[in-house]
Amino acid sequence: MSSKKIFPTVCPSCGGVLSVKSLHCAECETAVSGEFEVHPLLRLTAEEQQFVTAFIRCSGSLKQMAADMGLSYPTVRNILDDIISKLQNYESTL
Repeated sequence: MSSKKIFPTVCPSCGGVLSVKSLHCAECETAVSGEFEVHPLLRLTAEEQQFVTAFIRCSGSLKQMAADMGLSYPTVRNILDDIISKLQNYESTL
């Protein structure tokens, strides 16, 4: 049984924002090292990332998302507004 690991973006010790130091290609063994910032979308929770993915799949139709999720339109709108606010806060710290 394979469980997918979630990309960590917050330090488990102090709660600070993690950065990426290296990347590795499993196919050809190429490695890239440096100091890389994590894109704000990757800093969202797994649930928020799933919501954004569903939003794109629905071509941005909150009405369709509400129907698919079994939630009211205002509830889906509030979730999106919270994600937008979170992204704006992340971007202001860059």
